Amino acid sequence: MLRLLTFSTLFPNAEQPNHGIFVENRLRHLLASGEASTEVVAPVPFFPSGSVVFGGWGRFARVPRHEVRHGIEIHHPRYPVIPRLGMSLAPMLLYRAMAPFLDRLLTGGARIDAIDAHYLYPDGVAAVWLGQRLGIPVVITARGTDVTLIPRYRIPRRLIRGTMAGAAALIAVSAALKAAMVDLGAPPEKVTVLRNGVDTSVFAPPADRTTARSALGLTRPTLISVGHLIERKGHHLVIEALRELPDWELIVVGEGPERSRLTGLIRTLRLGDRARLLGARPHTQLPALYGAADALVLASSREGWANVLLESMACGTPVVATNIWGNPEVVQDPAAGVIVQRSADAIAKGVRRLATESPDRAATRAYAERFSWNETTAGQLALFRRVIHAPLPPRGRGRFAQRIG
Repeated sequence: MLRLLTFSTLFPNAEQPNHGIFVENRLRHLLASGEASTEVVAPVPFFPSGSVVFGGWGRFARVPRHEVRHGIEIHHPRYPVIPRLGMSLAPMLLYRAMAPFLDRLLTGGARIDAIDAHYLYPDGVAAVWLGQRLGIPVVITARGTDVTLIPRYRIPRRLIRGTMAGAAALIAVSAALKAAMVDLGAPPEKVTVLRNGVDTSVFAPPADRTTARSALGLTRPTLISVGHLIERKGHHLVIEALRELPDWELIVVGEGPERSRLTGLIRTLRLGDRARLLGARPHTQLPALYGAADALVLASSREGWANVLLESMACGTPVVATNIWGNPEVVQDPAAGVIVQRSADAIAKGVRRLATESPDRAATRAYAERFSWNETTAGQLALFRRVIHAPLPPRGRGRFAQRIG
């Protein structure tokens, strides 16, 4: 039995049930193998008040210190965050707060063979320092922007490179992400590609698609766009593409800072009731939403491995996805959908092409079934077993890492 510590600020909690759910999903399948156990430490930013007047910051204060989800015990210790000014200090602040917490955890009887960390920065940096302090190997999974965006900043880039050197092993969720990690300085032999999977028992075509569509008031061919309402998710491009698709309607699932802008865009383009923002929905409601739609559109500018693509396909709904890292690895067959350039015009053309080719929904579902979690789980087990029996990597050489670690 492998004894792991799962460490990530990207993990769902009672206040944010969809936050980092891809980390939880992978972990649940790993534990279901019966060959691993884990202590989950999912730190949450400290905030003194849970009042709703403080918005998202108040939500952090309302997260319980300890909870159980799907039979998994989760700790939510607090760590300090300095808004806007704290990017370079974030790993140190996270490390300083977590070191005494892990000491108490181990003193209380916890046994850990390896740290399973998610996201290179700041989580991975702090995890490697914690692992060096405790003499425990660390495996870090890179997810996307921690490789494609954050390393553009000088100090985070230096710390990420030191972290990749100090980790016992690295996981990339796509081959394209591995290539980017190698470009940053990761040794190719140190990076294992373990893609995300899809739970086809949860994500499945609705028993009655007509009923699912009626429940949403859908009367036309329907597009769905799912994700946090931020610019890089490209919801605005899907809305703009709708101008060129007069017979289609759109539902957008998600919440975020772009809501008012997207609402204004729908009004400016006079799309009427053809475009609706449904807000955030529980993960359990997504299968019915995917199944009611005729196509999912993912217009992101950056992704590591977009889970929504496989989720939609598993529900029988093909996709139109932008030609960015990871997406062509998911969409490799006409039954899956089409890859397009990232523009409103290209998205509209992709939708029309998909409508013309009209892949069979059963074929789309069958394609998604090829992406079960079994291969990923087996890969994790093999990787963790290898690192716990190997010598630990040398400590980071940077003065900053030596002083902190």
